[in-house]
Amino acid sequence: MSKTVYKKIDYDLSGLISDIKIGDIALPELQRPFVWKNAKVRNLFDSMYRGFPVGFFLFWEPSVVEGARTIGTDGKQKTPRLLVVDGQQRLTSLYAVMTGTPVIREGYDAERIEISFNPLQEKFEVADATTHNNRQFLPNISVIWDKKADFDDVKDEYFARLAEVQELSDEDRKKARSALNRLEKLSTYPFTALELTANVNEEQVSEVFVRINSEGKKLNQADFILTLMSVFWDEGRAELEKFCRDARLPSTSTASPFNYLMQPDPDQLLRVSVGVAFRRARLQYVYSILRGKDLETEEFSDERREEQFSKLKDAQSRVLNLQYWHDFLKAIRFAGYKSHKMISSQNAVLFAYILYLLGRTELKFEEPELRRLIAKWFFVTGMTGRFTSSPESKMEADLAKLREVENKEQFKTVLDQICGAITTNDYWKITLPTELATSSARSPSMFAYFASLTILDANVLFSEQKVAELLDTSTKEPRSPIERHHLFPRAYLDSIGRQTTTQKNQIANYALVEWGDNNKISDAPPADYLPDFESRFSKKDLERMYYWHALPDGWPEMIYEDFLRERREKIAAVVQDAFSRFEKGTMGQAAEDSRDIAELIAEGENGTTEFKSTLRRNMHTGDNDVRMENSVLKTIVGFLNSKGGGTLIVGVKDDGEALGIETDSFKNEDQMYLHMNNLIKDRIGAKHMLYIHPHFDEYDDKRVLVVECQPARSPVYLKDGNEERFYIRSVAATVELKGGQAQDYIAQRF
Repeated sequence: MSKTVYKKIDYDLSGLISDIKIGDIALPELQRPFVWKNAKVRNLFDSMYRGFPVGFFLFWEPSVVEGARTIGTDGKQKTPRLLVVDGQQRLTSLYAVMTGTPVIREGYDAERIEISFNPLQEKFEVADATTHNNRQFLPNISVIWDKKADFDDVKDEYFARLAEVQELSDEDRKKARSALNRLEKLSTYPFTALELTANVNEEQVSEVFVRINSEGKKLNQADFILTLMSVFWDEGRAELEKFCRDARLPSTSTASPFNYLMQPDPDQLLRVSVGVAFRRARLQYVYSILRGKDLETEEFSDERREEQFSKLKDAQSRVLNLQYWHDFLKAIRFAGYKSHKMISSQNAVLFAYILYLLGRTELKFEEPELRRLIAKWFFVTGMTGRFTSSPESKMEADLAKLREVENKEQFKTVLDQICGAITTNDYWKITLPTELATSSARSPSMFAYFASLTILDANVLFSEQKVAELLDTSTKEPRSPIERHHLFPRAYLDSIGRQTTTQKNQIANYALVEWGDNNKISDAPPADYLPDFESRFSKKDLERMYYWHALPDGWPEMIYEDFLRERREKIAAVVQDAFSRFEKGTMGQAAEDSRDIAELIAEGENGTTEFKSTLRRNMHTGDNDVRMENSVLKTIVGFLNSKGGGTLIVGVKDDGEALGIETDSFKNEDQMYLHMNNLIKDRIGAKHMLYIHPHFDEYDDKRVLVVECQPARSPVYLKDGNEERFYIRSVAATVELKGGQAQDYIAQRF
């Protein structure tokens, strides 16, 4: 028989409670959230009272370096010898009831667990108003084991209270006294514990735990580190828990970590501290490091332990800094994520916080630059679910690339390279539309689309309200002000044979609308409800709204599957447009508001800006001239084919002098806008209009036409009679590429 790694130890309940009190057994759950319901605690005591087995405990005797101090500040007399591996909830329940010690619930509220007992019926209940008012019940059994109370006095007081409401027969009195004596003797209830020996490491402890538990749930490595903090730095652990508790409670008087995006747990913020202190994500390594272990020699050292804890303390002070915390959350909102409901991966938030703290406290980024960089990172990692599966492995790999980083430029390069490797052309054209082909209610790609609408300053569909305003969760209303509406309602889809939930709840069938409009639409097919809603808006407003909400032309009449496929592609294009704003400096703004027009014109013509005196009027002849129109369209095509896009301003001479749009002699701006749109549709193609954003603006007391062009996702050609011509921007000019030159450029650009 092979040598065992454990020994069996018999305890009675009072011995266990005593060992916890003096600190021989470390029970961290007294300080961390307790998840058992009180009814389960009641059942535990009922089982013990009836003499039923209630399971064994698994303890671990880790090899702790010399000089360890006691757990907590409540006068424990010994350095902990044993850590509880399995049975923490049971032991916490027993300790809390036997000693009257409060437990900390998941919301970080302290609560005393009170169990009532009816000696006449030998019945346990969770204490409430009924048991407190019923004189047959002992209101709280904790008093039986209270060292300050005399058990005989407890019994006498019980019978005295009971006698006030009923007479007891000698038999009932004897039965009740016997039951109370039996309850008191639970202090001698026998338990068996298996103690893993000191030569078992944390990995083996986890394996033992998995093998003896049917759930197959692995131990959280953070539990080991938090327990280690209790031994060597208890106040640090208390600070973590207070921060998390305060993050759940709004404060009206003092600054607090409370917010509407994330209420972290201690083990989550511990991960951030570990990432900042050691640039590591695998907690199993960090546990060894904090114990003072040299990972190469495998030797332990008190000095090394103190040095590593010093790093952790410094990191945690930054993690819990309220100014850093709230400034970081601004970066998440800057990425378009206005609600905790939009965040599908808290791991992505935690890792972004690591990066933010490294950038701010070590590399000394200016806040605006860092906010944009972290927002871009979170947008990409949130959109792709980068840290949803195997988060430790991915975080460890990313942090490994940052361990040698010494300055801002290197830091930014690493993050940009990771983002760039993800957001390739294939991602926007193939991967993202494919990921959108789902009915998942928690799809990261769907939330990225909603975030994109916030970045683009989009209106809710059929509304003048902004998506960003209605996604804000800082107010609580009877009904959410914004709802996901089925563009093709479910009842209508039933009527045309699309009856499965998966078919009906496709992401591409959802749009964000105000709840009142959602009610009004009800089950009507789009061909019926759309005319009424479209009548609220001008054609120009509808075009922008349909771009934001990725609605194809003629969508109400489309075959449902064709609509879904085309809308997924358009949603991906909108998300890509929003992503491009991180580089272009137009975050949180509509395209037409991205630059101050005077500032843009003052910079003069360049690779991304060009002026045209007119749209159609020949200034020399005074007549309308298709060559003028052709010149405008060539510039637009050149911007679309270039990597950075660009801005065309009509009504301004080459030297920046304002002429105004009146030179073109259109009756009004709407007519000029319509003429421009028709030119684009006829000569460039309607499918490219989502990258082109014309609008009118004021410059030097004149009205000018500004055409913002985003980089297109596929090659754009200008129709010239029977030919199609390919243009790009080169320095401050638009040039045509032909043959092999065009093919080479297209292969590289697209």
